Amino acid sequence: MSAFIKTTAAAAALTAAATLSLSATAAEAAGAKEKCFGVALAGKNDCAAGPGTSCAGTSTVNYQGNAWKYVAKGECAKMGGTLTAHNGNAKPVPKKS
Repeated sequence: MSAFIKTTAAAAALTAAATLSLSATAAEAAGAKEKCFGVALAGKNDCAAGPGTSCAGTSTVNYQGNAWKYVAKGECAKMGGTLTAHNGNAKPVPKKS
């Protein structure tokens, strides 16, 4: 086997290992967050702002009940948000621990 082929094979193996490592990190980061409805300010939602919207940044009022923002897992209820969409746009009331 030539030196060129060995070098190319080694580079491919390193690239594959790096890709797998980045994928695991992204999955871990995604698992550490949850969708929290009713806490985003107008235009600051991460997604799901109702019919006729394209997604992120499209909520039209503060605390829109069908618009969500990613927050750290376990923080949504503390902020006064909900894990499911709801009607209305009442200001969330943070829970005291």
